[in-house]
Amino acid sequence: MSGPSPPLDATNVTGARVYTSQFWLAYVANFALVAANTLMYRFAELVAFLGGTEQAAGAIVGTGFAAALLMRLVIGQGVDRYGTRRVWVLSTSLFILGAASLLLCQRVSFGLYLARILYSLGMAGMLTCSVVHVQDLVPLYKRTEAIGILGTGGFLGMITGSNLGDGIFTLYPLGHARFAALCSAVAALGVFYLACVLVMRGHAHVPLPNAPPALKLLIHYWPGTVVAVAITLGMGFSLTTVFLTRFATQRHIPGIRTFFTVYALVALVFRLPGTRWARTIGRHKTILVGLSGNALGHLLLPLVSRDWQFLLPATACGFGHALLYPAIVSLGAGSFPRRYRGLGTTLVLGLIDFGTAVSPPILGTIIDHWGFDVMFDLAALTGFGVMLYYALTAARQPDSDNDPEPEILLAEPELAVVPEPESAAPG
Repeated sequence: MSGPSPPLDATNVTGARVYTSQFWLAYVANFALVAANTLMYRFAELVAFLGGTEQAAGAIVGTGFAAALLMRLVIGQGVDRYGTRRVWVLSTSLFILGAASLLLCQRVSFGLYLARILYSLGMAGMLTCSVVHVQDLVPLYKRTEAIGILGTGGFLGMITGSNLGDGIFTLYPLGHARFAALCSAVAALGVFYLACVLVMRGHAHVPLPNAPPALKLLIHYWPGTVVAVAITLGMGFSLTTVFLTRFATQRHIPGIRTFFTVYALVALVFRLPGTRWARTIGRHKTILVGLSGNALGHLLLPLVSRDWQFLLPATACGFGHALLYPAIVSLGAGSFPRRYRGLGTTLVLGLIDFGTAVSPPILGTIIDHWGFDVMFDLAALTGFGVMLYYALTAARQPDSDNDPEPEILLAEPELAVVPEPESAAPG
């Protein structure tokens, strides 16, 4: 295996060099990761099979994301201090261990919580490292575009995973064999992902052992009202990825492949135009359009009683996701200077995780007491409310994806960083 490549000066990268073999290897890995995670959209079915309620499914998923959220600062500073590669390998190993541990769970117990926590910790690290790696490959003005293109691999993975999951549920009758096949497929895709990571060449890394405390960095480079948007997006993810399968089962709809296939195809179509809009109308207005799509999709879901009726809500939600994710990550991570890009990226992804962690127990409780329709309507109302809030705050300011990247203010003593010695070896 070759050693780390020379340091890459992103400001000198030309368009022709942006999408190299290293980028496309990360693209393939992201495809495998999202395919595996889409298979786990059936996790609530596993909880129900083991005797749990919707609230229990939400609590387990929420606990996993909460644990991942607490680890976000550690992950971010680990990337900045030890380099992307080491954290990436460790995170992928946790992901595989968590998926494989689900095979041992026979009831809703601490073991099921622990397996989901390991899975979520691994997923958090893998997503962070993937985005940081891709951002390091491109110049600043292509950052949002690169994140967007990386995400198209995820949409293809979503199509593959949702169809594979429905295929497993069709092939295997309700029983342990069904969920053994599901979890084995997730673990196998994790092993493939690990192989991709091991093949990738890392950039030279200068560790930052004297970096300021994470909390001070978070306060100083706080990304603003985009925080509310990130949390709302996380809530939308938990709504569709945790509870949609139970909604379909309750209404005797054969599967969720139609929703996620259409969702992913629409997101794939609008992802690249969305990244261009971020540079023309600005990321703030792009976020407003994306929020409206997400909220409309949630509002339409209660009308679904047949498989084909997923088409409209899936189209709206996929459109919203296509626009929101790269704009949120770009704005959030872009508020940090490059030397703290690992922490900045993990912060904004952590904010999405926060929405995904907090909302499942709440949504599950609403479902248990008032049903799916009320849950969807309240989620839509929340989305429209955040859209109005953002329109009256951040969206009133001009924005361009070509804004210069902020530099760390070394004159401020509480944020000052002791310079690294000239002999510092790359990680």
